[in-house]
Amino acid sequence: MSFFDEILNFRLSPDEDDERGKAPSLGERGALQLSGDAFHALADTMPQMVWSTLPNGDHDYYNARWYEFTGAPLGSTDGEAWADMFHPDDQPIAWKRWQRSLDTGEPYEVEYRLRHRSGEYHWVLGRALPIIGPDDTIQRWIGTCTDIHEAKRIASHNEILSQELSHRIKNIFAIISGLIGMTARSNESFREPAEELRGRIAALGRAHNFVRPHSEDSQPEFGDPTLQTLLSEIFASYPAFTDGRLSISGDDMAVSDRAATPVALVFHELATNSMKHGALGRDDGLVAVTIARNGDFVDLGWKETGGPALGGAPMRTGFGSKLIDMAINQQLGGSFDRQWAATGLELNMSVQASRLTDH
Repeated sequence: MSFFDEILNFRLSPDEDDERGKAPSLGERGALQLSGDAFHALADTMPQMVWSTLPNGDHDYYNARWYEFTGAPLGSTDGEAWADMFHPDDQPIAWKRWQRSLDTGEPYEVEYRLRHRSGEYHWVLGRALPIIGPDDTIQRWIGTCTDIHEAKRIASHNEILSQELSHRIKNIFAIISGLIGMTARSNESFREPAEELRGRIAALGRAHNFVRPHSEDSQPEFGDPTLQTLLSEIFASYPAFTDGRLSISGDDMAVSDRAATPVALVFHELATNSMKHGALGRDDGLVAVTIARNGDFVDLGWKETGGPALGGAPMRTGFGSKLIDMAINQQLGGSFDRQWAATGLELNMSVQASRLTDH
C-alpha cells in the first residue's frame, strides 16, 4: 500500500477490522496514524479550506484554514452542521448539487456565500472529488473551498462599468443620427445622402445593442446572440421581412461582438439597395438569405427574384460596394462573388467561421 493509499484509507476508529478481517496491529495503527498526521499537515499548508466527508456526506475533517476563515469552534461543523455556515439563499442549490454528487459520484462544484468570522458572507468556490476504493465504491470525499469574494466583487464592478459604457455608446449613436437630421433639414443637397448615412448608423446601433453587455432590465427578448437573430434584428424595420418576402434559412451559430458590426452593415446595405433598385422595391419581389457552415468557413447567400430586369453590372462602383468589400474581405477574412442575373442580384459570400464566432 502506497503512502497516499494509507492516507486515504486510514481508519477513524482503531477497533474497525482491516481488509484481512482482523484488527490492525499496534505497529500498523502507528503507521496509519502517521499517514493521517501527514495528510493533516499537508492540508494545513494549503491556502484553500480543505475538508473531507464519509461516503454518506457527513463531514469529519476540516483543515486549519477552515477554522481560521469561519471562526467556528473546533468540531462544531462536523456532520451536517456545516450547512448553517451557508447563506440561507444559497443553501437549496448547494444541497441539491451535493446530494446529486453523493447519489451519482459526479464531481461537486458550486459557488455559494460562506459566513466569515467577521459575520459577513464571502463568496467561495466549493469543489469535491470522490475517493474510489478497490471495490469501486466511494470511500470518502475530499473537498476544498476557495475564497473568490474579491474576484466576484471586481467582476461585478467591471460588469456595471461595461453596461454603463455600452449604454452611453448607444446614446451617442442617437445623438449623431439627430445631428445628421438637423444638418439635412438646413441643407437640401445633403438630404438624400443624410438619409443613407442615418440608415447605416441605425444599423450600427442595432448591431451594438444586439451584442452589448446587458443588465437584467435591458436584456433583449431575442436571447443569446446568433447570426439568424442578428439578421432578424437588422431586417425588422423592413416591411418585406414582416411580410415574409425577405427570408432567412439554413444554419445558425453564435456571432461575436466584433463580427456583428460588419455583418450588420453588409446586410443593411444589401436590403437598402434592394428597396431602392431591386426586388424589395416591388410588391412581389423576394429575397432569400441563406447560411451554410462549410468547414472553416460560413457561406452566406443573398438572392433576389421578382425585381426589375437587370442588364448587367452597374457602370460605376458606389460606396455600398466598397463597404461590402471592406467588411467581407478585410474584417471577416473572406471573399464574395456577385452575379447580376436578369432575375435579380445574387451575392455569394464566404467568411472565416473563426472571425464570425470567436469573441
